[in-house]
Amino acid sequence: MENEGRLGMYQRMCKITAKKFDNEEKEILTWGLGIAGEAGDVASCIKKTFAHDNDQRQGIRENIGDTLWYAAMICNYFNWNMDDILEENIEKLKKRYPKGFTTEHAKRDGTKIDWNEGEVKKKE
Repeated sequence: MENEGRLGMYQRMCKITAKKFDNEEKEILTWGLGIAGEAGDVASCIKKTFAHDNDQRQGIRENIGDTLWYAAMICNYFNWNMDDILEENIEKLKKRYPKGFTTEHAKRDGTKIDWNEGEVKKKE
């Protein structure tokens, strides 16, 4: 992978541990449903920790790792480099919140902004 950093190495390791599929549609569905399930597990552990007084912090940590594994596999499927994706995300956030997060910037005055294109559109 181009520009391989630490996340690129992680992606390669994830690929080694992943099931091999004969059907591309089944593969991406597996990774997509897997990440949704793991994100739900993160949410469940947070709920148990804070609403039920049942400390699941280790479960939160473990399930975040599992969520990242599925994210890596989705990136592998599309031949995307996770380092590049995170850099793109940082650049988008810098545009959105140039001086840090503010509620005012988050509201965006009822507009929808395509941060990749810099276009401002009024919400319908």
